[in-house]
Amino acid sequence: MAKPGVKQIQIHKYAPSGSSNGPDLLAVEEPLEIRLGFGPLTERTQRSIAITMRTPGHDFDLAVGFLFTEGIIQSKKQILSVKYCFDDGKVEEAENIVRVELQENVVFDTGKLNRHFYTTSSCGVCGKASIEAIESVSCFNLHQNKTTIKTSLIPKLPNILRTQQLVFEHTGGLHAAALFSNDGELIAMKEDVGRHNAVDKLIGAALYADLLPLENGILALSGRASFELIQKASMAGIPIIAAVGAPSSLAVELAASAGLTLIGFVRDGRFNVYSEFQRVVE
Repeated sequence: MAKPGVKQIQIHKYAPSGSSNGPDLLAVEEPLEIRLGFGPLTERTQRSIAITMRTPGHDFDLAVGFLFTEGIIQSKKQILSVKYCFDDGKVEEAENIVRVELQENVVFDTGKLNRHFYTTSSCGVCGKASIEAIESVSCFNLHQNKTTIKTSLIPKLPNILRTQQLVFEHTGGLHAAALFSNDGELIAMKEDVGRHNAVDKLIGAALYADLLPLENGILALSGRASFELIQKASMAGIPIIAAVGAPSSLAVELAASAGLTLIGFVRDGRFNVYSEFQRVVE
């Protein structure tokens, strides 16, 4: 039986020893529509604000994390409810639509909703109108954060992360994001076909648990460090990112500007530090 987030299919396999028919496991990828309900309780307004391709599971964390890292909400107290939309008459599609209801007294810039963009599983900022619209303003000042991480701990993080990737173990097709304490304790881990979704799920869960800002946290990424992941970490007050893959030039620029320590190419006992070097100590 396939595990959650995994689909089993029959394939034809080829190998030097010959060919055969047999089962294979794939990471599930399905669309999730995020809707927002706001305004007076007697006269609610509903907007569809994003569609993202994701791996089903932790959908409420994903929706809430997305709203937070996009700057649409700032705290859990602003949320009235989160639910699947079973009121559209299409039960088979209901679990691919999440509606977040805001408290009626929440006031925000409705212009933030006018972007209505489609987000692919490989890019968390597609469709935004301009580079200025990409960068959100975090309410946490990372420049004042004094968290440090030992050089001996950094190479261990990918191995710990890898052992927790249950779906990746069966499919090889998912990204992972994990939150560690600065002494190496694993706090939480999320997987998804989209690296930005995995981070949103992680931050959404932290928001629900009243853990923000994650001022002593380390975000470990199974892949590369792109601009939108630095933005999301900054919004959550995470001071250190350690990624297995490479950072982009814009990611390094944003990390330096935000006061975030960005570590890349964490593999085979080596790593590079690209910004805020003082947090990495012997």
